Amino acid sequence: MDAAGVNALIAEINDYPLPGVVFKDVTPISGDAAAAQWVSEQISKHFTDQRITRIVGVEARGFILGAALASYMHLGFVPIRKSGKLPRATYRAEYELEYGSDSIEIHQDALTGSDRVLIVDDVLATGGTACAAIDLISRCGATTVGVAVLLNLDFLGGASKVAKFAPKCDIYTVLEVGK
Repeated sequence: MDAAGVNALIAEINDYPLPGVVFKDVTPISGDAAAAQWVSEQISKHFTDQRITRIVGVEARGFILGAALASYMHLGFVPIRKSGKLPRATYRAEYELEYGSDSIEIHQDALTGSDRVLIVDDVLATGGTACAAIDLISRCGATTVGVAVLLNLDFLGGASKVAKFAPKCDIYTVLEVGK
């Protein structure tokens, strides 16, 4: 498997979830064992010397990629969920999406000050979700080492926003997507 093979698996859905939006459906990648393995290998190679202790996945497709990566790297997995889904005390962060707003939460006891965290998500668009996740990790006392995404929709400026919000955070994209 290679980047072209993984990219070919991505389905584009026009006008979803709103008119004018072209949704990049990356779920077929998880259904292809070779593609899923290749993605985990690429991310793992990039962050191999970063002393990462936990993988944090952002709901929902970040759970799929993040849990697979955590298993591949022999690390624990911590979920960041949509608000109201976690049963214990949480930290909450609100953020803007390219087509609305939302909020996410993490258990207050999910991470410690000694944790070095890699955030995993499917797409980096406007950067709102990634910045909110970095904020939550910081509130737990942990350090965000990097953000790994399958796709960077560079034309929406999310990588720049994350770089300004967390200048020491390593932003890694497996596949680049233009306009």
